[in-house]
Amino acid sequence: MSESLPVPVPPPPGDLPAGAGDYEYRLLTIPRGMSRAEARRVIAEHAEYGHWELARVRLYMGGARRIWLRRKIIRVVRTA
Repeated sequence: MSESLPVPVPPPPGDLPAGAGDYEYRLLTIPRGMSRAEARRVIAEHAEYGHWELARVRLYMGGARRIWLRRKIIRVVRTA
């Protein structure tokens, strides 16, 4: 059972949701053969260990899913 895991790729600039300036995005493409439970596990791992949150999910006709994850960009202000 060598099921391929989704590969994170940066989304194209025109493909980001509105107001995307304060967030960092990661796009996961999940193949149609991956079960919902396995997809849920992959998303949960990204959320737990990478502090990502679910921004958008699109289901395509072939059964593939594209999932946008986002996390807040923390800007550090120099104090000294």
